[in-house]
Amino acid sequence: MNIQGKIALITGASRGIGRAIALALAQNGMKRLILIARDRQKLAEVASEIETMGVEVAILALDLSKPIEVNIAVAQVWRNYGPIHLLVNCAGVAYQNSFLQSKLLQVQEELSVNLLGMYTLTSLIAKRMASQRQGTIVNVSSLMGKVAAPTMATYSATKFAILGFTQALRRELAEYNIRVVALLPSLTDTDMVRDLKLFRWVIPMTPQQVAKALLAGLQTDAPEILVGWQSHLAVWCQRLAPWLLELILEIATPPATKKQQMAEKPS
Repeated sequence: MNIQGKIALITGASRGIGRAIALALAQNGMKRLILIARDRQKLAEVASEIETMGVEVAILALDLSKPIEVNIAVAQVWRNYGPIHLLVNCAGVAYQNSFLQSKLLQVQEELSVNLLGMYTLTSLIAKRMASQRQGTIVNVSSLMGKVAAPTMATYSATKFAILGFTQALRRELAEYNIRVVALLPSLTDTDMVRDLKLFRWVIPMTPQQVAKALLAGLQTDAPEILVGWQSHLAVWCQRLAPWLLELILEIATPPATKKQQMAEKPS
């Protein structure tokens, strides 16, 4: 995809990977960026930084878990800022708990934001892209969409679902000249993950590394963009020696969490 002079909409753009992608697109010739997140103040800070690059930017404080508000917002955005050429679904939340201690409200939030919110927005944008017979959709999954992680069951489930959703859309929307891509970063150093207990041997990436990989991937025909050597190694290990990967995950699970799980076993 040639991003020069194009218009992009990015969710989760107030921080982390979404913010880094927005800045990278601005630095590489995007004409206009439409930034969505729930925190208007943080969005405004990102927008100010982008405007100094001479790139047009609009912000929209929006909760993607509210379909009616999303529907109205997309109609207004399309009318006011022109056709969107690139949609980056980056908004997401993550909670870390052993499954036996999972909390329903947190599970519902992960499903609502990571999956249903992305589905609602993508549906509205894809229909409009189909009418203009062009567009690119990037769904941000995770390495956990390939290799499920203990203590992250619901998050992993949403990321697996995003991959399936992306694969289905890729085939369905190809006839409308719409490209659908999955971006799969490994653990990334963002606000969202700083309270998580890290797995042994996992070296967090930076959001800038993820954004750089996305830009490079958009120039190829790859249906999935794996980010970082750890992601490639884990996927190959899963294919060639799944028993070894299971062992590594067992050893790598944070010690405190393992003790917690043992305490929860019924007598």
